[in-house]
Amino acid sequence: MFERIREKLEILADAAKYDVSCSSSGSNRKNENKGLGDAYGTGICHSYTEDGRCVSLLKILLTNHCIFDCAFCVSRRSNDIKRAAFTVEEVVELTMNFYRRNYIEGLFLSSGIFKNADYTMERLVRIVKKLRNEERFNGYIHLKTIPGASEELLKEAGMYADRMSINLEMPTETGLKLLAPEKSHEEVKKPLNYIQKNINQFSDEKALIKSVPKFVPAGQSTQIVIGATPDTDKEIMDTANAFYKNFSLKRVYYSGYIPISNDNRLPVIGTQPPLIRENRLYQADWLMRFYGFNVQEILNDAHPNLEADVDPKLSWALRNLDRFPVDVNTADYHMILRVPGIGVASALKIVQARKFGRLYQDNLKKIGISYNKAKHFIRFADSPVQLKDFESGHIKGLILAESQSKYQRVAANQLSIF
Repeated sequence: MFERIREKLEILADAAKYDVSCSSSGSNRKNENKGLGDAYGTGICHSYTEDGRCVSLLKILLTNHCIFDCAFCVSRRSNDIKRAAFTVEEVVELTMNFYRRNYIEGLFLSSGIFKNADYTMERLVRIVKKLRNEERFNGYIHLKTIPGASEELLKEAGMYADRMSINLEMPTETGLKLLAPEKSHEEVKKPLNYIQKNINQFSDEKALIKSVPKFVPAGQSTQIVIGATPDTDKEIMDTANAFYKNFSLKRVYYSGYIPISNDNRLPVIGTQPPLIRENRLYQADWLMRFYGFNVQEILNDAHPNLEADVDPKLSWALRNLDRFPVDVNTADYHMILRVPGIGVASALKIVQARKFGRLYQDNLKKIGISYNKAKHFIRFADSPVQLKDFESGHIKGLILAESQSKYQRVAANQLSIF
């Protein structure tokens, strides 16, 4: 029996690795019933909370059997792979045993769709319900929403899960129809909308009645596969922006396409996913969510794709040199935040520090900005050079050269240790 469970775990944990929308931030579920676990204030996949804590999650599929035949998915119906399925009881036992051994602090549970959406979702709900009610498990639970499942099951799931997510898959409906003709974006929007309405309703009731239970306290997220279809970065970010606004998503995850099929509809991109592009999309996403940029500033018809050699913030600054240099002693917080090399924390420190006197080069370095990058776009009390002396191409070249030089110095120092 043990060997069979271990084999299932190997198969279904491996199949779950393609889902990157796995986070554990935002929950405030506490251990209030003398049960096991605590999703509040705590740190076998590793996820990170907003304050940097590392949290270990058991990340598995309930099953890799699936009625759909999505070309980009390893669990697609036509793929010749080993199939397995856990029972409800097996997932509950695995979660509790792993937790008691201090291997994990929570569960990320997804599934292929077998028989139909309700049949699959009902089993997912039974698992989280048993964990909460019978095992009194208070650890973090991230549950996948099954497209097409009934609203009754979605609402029940939301009573037990900390976060729920549903994968958008392709950034455009055209791309989705090409690679997964049995799916549609509408099937994703309906449950996202229903759950978000319930989150708002429970929140409103909580303000009036303290005993109102939690409903998906860590919110919802989604995942977009990039590189499997010829969509531009602008199309990807336009879609992400729309979903952030329409469904108040906590996160949109960008997953570089991993070649797992010889289907001629899919691109030939070697054996590695487009990781640099994935990273640039996350940086653009960050600019939208925390730096006050809108999509049109970062990407537009003239610049539909992000640059591989520089980050999106630097790319924007080089295209808008007329807005620089920014005087860190007089500019408002939002403009300082747009300077390449200055992050949210550093911008706040600058605004606070200048209340006590003018800021000089040494002050800025102590604050912790990326000075070698920022110096081309700012003015301070003892500025040595003005930005107008340079063109964008020259500035870009200087920054890239300085970055390469720094990399070489670090590499040389590491080699000297050995």
